[in-house]
Amino acid sequence: MPGGATVVRCERCGTKNRVPAAAPGVPRCAKCKAPLPWIVEADDANFGPVVEESTIPVLVDLWAPWCGPCRMVSPALEELARRYAGSVKLAKVNVDASPRLSERFGVQGIPTMLIMKGKDILARQTGAAPEPVLRDWLAKALQFPAA
Repeated sequence: MPGGATVVRCERCGTKNRVPAAAPGVPRCAKCKAPLPWIVEADDANFGPVVEESTIPVLVDLWAPWCGPCRMVSPALEELARRYAGSVKLAKVNVDASPRLSERFGVQGIPTMLIMKGKDILARQTGAAPEPVLRDWLAKALQFPAA
């Protein structure tokens, strides 16, 4: 089932850390205490704990494995999760495996990205875009300083 712990290498010191899909606070390196990128999978069954109960905003990526634009945008989203480690969580939702979430969010095209805080949608983007465009979209929605 998606949503289990993943192993993340700290970009500062190289230590491998287990990062759960859902937890209070933000993941930090066990050795140097640097914030870790929080990239998880979510689905119909665990969306509440993984996304809606997150203590930080969540960038939700609604995608499918057969979707070329989804595969193109995925590295950009992962880069944003690394850039904003400790401030944003990335939750990847396979729309083929999570039909209730697709219906709930009215997904008509993929990739569709949402920025959520709790159950609130702060921003929505449909279609692939380059990393600088997605970075500006995310920064504007969360009122981060311009990058």
